Amino acid sequence: MDDKGRITIPSAWRAAHAESDAFLATPHPDGYVAILPPSEVERLHAKISEFKLSDAAAQAFAARFFSQTQSISFDKAGRIGLSAELLKHAGIEKDAVLVGSLTKFSIYSPSRWQQEEARTAGENFGDLMRRLDI
Repeated sequence: MDDKGRITIPSAWRAAHAESDAFLATPHPDGYVAILPPSEVERLHAKISEFKLSDAAAQAFAARFFSQTQSISFDKAGRIGLSAELLKHAGIEKDAVLVGSLTKFSIYSPSRWQQEEARTAGENFGDLMRRLDI
């Protein structure tokens, strides 16, 4: 992260989404920031638009989700700026770990990413693959 709190996104990922600017950065309950590209944003909007106005829990979720979510776009150098709240949620102070997952990516603090790697290492990784039928 640079001195202004911007994180450079790898060029391969930017190139795959160059025509879009409707990205969302949202705090994930597991302690990282999820970056959703336009295709995921469209899917999320479709799902939330189906919430009934009379469903108080669904409306409360939507309000809270969008109050914590930030719209982002890349600057000319391919960087994004995250709010102080998102950085605090993920425990990111200076260094960040970007982890891709085909359609989206996540931003972790180095210590949180180490915990995730340990949780899914060795036999645990094989168990996860079997559980997901991969």
